[in-house]
Amino acid sequence: MDIAALITWVITALGGFYMLGTWLARGGAKAGNSRLPVPVIFGHFALAAVGLVVWIIYVITDKDALAWTAFGLLVPVALLGFAMLARWIPVYRARSAAAAAGQQSEPAERYFPVPVVAGHGLFAVVTVVLVLLTALGIGGS
Repeated sequence: MDIAALITWVITALGGFYMLGTWLARGGAKAGNSRLPVPVIFGHFALAAVGLVVWIIYVITDKDALAWTAFGLLVPVALLGFAMLARWIPVYRARSAAAAAGQQSEPAERYFPVPVVAGHGLFAVVTVVLVLLTALGIGGS
């Protein structure tokens, strides 16, 4: 189960990297070009990356404290992710209205492909569940 969690975590990270790259390329870090606060974006990224490193070390060493540390890091990552999703949904819905009004300036996160957002979220939830089950000792490691 620990390897399955590692695989889902890496897939989730790949989707996150893609969206971060899109957000940066579209000027998301510039003031006024995003509804997603820069500290939230980079906090989510940093905590997820540190958690992934901790999880890799856990997979190598099989120390229970590392599994719980990784899970503890995933909790704020998930909360920040839900906050970003809540701010992204109105941006996505408003695109057609902005196009009809002739507005050229759209938030950077508007360019996130829906399948990538959905896949990132789905794999993130699976990752959290697998990490928790592994930390609880369910499924063996």
